[in-house]
Amino acid sequence: MTHGPDEWVDEEAGPVVRPYAVARGRTKSSAPELDLLATVSATGLPVPAKAELSGQHRRMMDCVMAQTRPVVEIAAELNLPVGVARVLLGDLLDYGLVSARPPLAKATTPTESLLREVINGLRAL
Repeated sequence: MTHGPDEWVDEEAGPVVRPYAVARGRTKSSAPELDLLATVSATGLPVPAKAELSGQHRRMMDCVMAQTRPVVEIAAELNLPVGVARVLLGDLLDYGLVSARPPLAKATTPTESLLREVINGLRAL
């Protein structure tokens, strides 16, 4: 078994630390508006002195530093259950280190018929 400062891993079994331990026993995010498709980006603000960031928090920050990503993609990239990712992202939102935008409403996305009309119009040119 190998271990680092923030993570315990058994090379055959995978992570040994249970998800609820990563989220410090919490199961609900402080940001209930975090939809699976909500996009998260770093705000660029400095880490507040009161912030208690774990290694997973820092990995999340690294994940969204270069580009905006949806919640579900962040969870997949860090190999975390979505519920745990939401709890940790809620912490980062509370500290002002990330911002989240809800996904586009279905009504604002183009319909299939509209897209077909655009394609047909382009072909007519």
